[in-house]
Amino acid sequence: MNEPLAAVAVLAVAVVTAILGVRGLRVARTPADFLVAARQVPPLLNASAISGEYLSAASFLGIAGLAMFEGLGALWYAVGYAAGYLVLLVVVAAPLRRFGAYTIPDFAEGRLDSPRLRRYATVVVILISGFYLLPQLRGAGLTLQDIFGAPYWLGVTVVGTVVTLAIASGGMRGITIVQAFLFWLKLAALAIPALLLLTVIRHPPLHDAVRPAPPVFARTTSVRFPTTETIMVTTPVTVTGSGTVDSTSLHGARLLGAGAHRIAAGAELTFPAGTPAPAVAGNTTPTGTQWMSPLIRLNGRLIHPLAATYGVIIATFLGALGLPHILVRFYTNPDGQAARRTTAIVVLLVSCFYLLPGLFALLGRLNAPGLYATGQTDGVVLVLPRAQASGLAGDLLGAVTTAGAVAAFLSTSSGLLIAMAGAISHDILRRGSRAFRLAACGSGIAVTIGGLGVGSFSINVLVGWAFAIAASSFGPLLILGIWWRRLTGPGALAGLLLGGGTATAAIISAMAGLGRTGWPAVLLAVPAVWTVPTAFLAMVVVSRLTPRAIPRDVTAKLLALHLPEGVRGPGRRPTPGGAGPETVPARASVVPLTPERPSSPPEGRRRPRTTLFR
Repeated sequence: MNEPLAAVAVLAVAVVTAILGVRGLRVARTPADFLVAARQVPPLLNASAISGEYLSAASFLGIAGLAMFEGLGALWYAVGYAAGYLVLLVVVAAPLRRFGAYTIPDFAEGRLDSPRLRRYATVVVILISGFYLLPQLRGAGLTLQDIFGAPYWLGVTVVGTVVTLAIASGGMRGITIVQAFLFWLKLAALAIPALLLLTVIRHPPLHDAVRPAPPVFARTTSVRFPTTETIMVTTPVTVTGSGTVDSTSLHGARLLGAGAHRIAAGAELTFPAGTPAPAVAGNTTPTGTQWMSPLIRLNGRLIHPLAATYGVIIATFLGALGLPHILVRFYTNPDGQAARRTTAIVVLLVSCFYLLPGLFALLGRLNAPGLYATGQTDGVVLVLPRAQASGLAGDLLGAVTTAGAVAAFLSTSSGLLIAMAGAISHDILRRGSRAFRLAACGSGIAVTIGGLGVGSFSINVLVGWAFAIAASSFGPLLILGIWWRRLTGPGALAGLLLGGGTATAAIISAMAGLGRTGWPAVLLAVPAVWTVPTAFLAMVVVSRLTPRAIPRDVTAKLLALHLPEGVRGPGRRPTPGGAGPETVPARASVVPLTPERPSSPPEGRRRPRTTLFR
């Protein structure tokens, strides 16, 4: 690739991000500025910013890469990421904004009068945010490694530093404009190359991607190995190139027989046209029939695919409800109506975006099968323009996708770091802007160190695990907290610990390599299929066993959640968590916000039963 063009693209995105972030410093002075942008962000700008945060490295790089590696069943991630906002729109968006809190722990304490629950919720916020930051930094390391040949650690360190400085400088108000800008950049960086690669630049017939045999090199192709790999060759092939193959230096041509061959880091092999693409040992290159399967494949294999697919659907549908860096943005809307309008716009924006990754996976299978040999299918969005288009056209399109990739991990990393710093400064330190800056710096350093250790994991799988933790903890808490009046603090705490704890334990076990076959592989790698029902069940059962823990003013709280701002009783409602009072628009003759039961109806008349909040 033309490295100067890519360098210019990366530098431009980093500079614009830093300038827009620091620009927020001029107006970011209070905790409200740093955490919720003083609640004055209009719906279109906020929707663009939410989409910018939500469309992470998993959306830009990971979905296309996983779909190329495992098959079209991986597109269930894209469906779930988009559909999760429909659930958010219907269930959470407006009530959460009306409640008027800064963070999810604010909501938990304010709704259930449980400071203890608030402390545990803060820990979960930090856990989800930190876990979700790891794949963003993984994408950063992959991008700089693929484009510039830089060490993996360098990309992780550079992006971690840029994001930390931007957040510590401007907080939420400064980063809102950054997120909106980065969303439109990401959309253009996928849409423009995809349309050109599909319609203008020549490629093999699309039906070749689904033929029964594994994919082949459409033309003579050079494959560079950034790391040492053992590849499986299915048919003997004569290759040329340079580097070390099977512990001996490669000079000129060499015949690679069928079987395993060890390729040293830095080697470059040239495969002739028509050669079946080799795969990394332990993986398989899917045939067309396997690749077209609509179900999730784990590690390239169909292991109880229906259960795995449902696990992904549950995690992505409900995980969006529990992402702290997304939920905090609904507090930046002026009111609940604006929050609902914002969510509707987000559904439209992210749905348009998620039409594109599947196209890159399809074209990558045709034009960049060498990624199966290197195990770097996560980089298909970066490699495809150069593999399909030659010369200046390929370099320009490659620079565009590189800029989009940088935007992807910068934008999501920014929102996640705000959520982490906000939880630490507001819910633990309970101090102002200076504490926020210190928390941002400390969190940024910690997750950057963590990002150095996840280089071997798929970006999209890492994000799916973060969604599973969110779906198993905050998802049930928000749904039941908003819609079920009988939820208690002990019940919520039991579900939070049991659901979030078991999901985290399962994921750590999967990362350690436990349970790679059979049902253990599904239950550990896709835990939401059982941890989410466990969390709901724990919250309901424990709440039923602790009825005296129901807040005495539960009716007032639920009315505050569900009544539109214009039809509430007069007065000022205290904002949960100590964030200060928030004015409630007055309208006389509205049902008062009191917990008392209505008087009994006259004898002979039966009171109609309502199910709202029961």
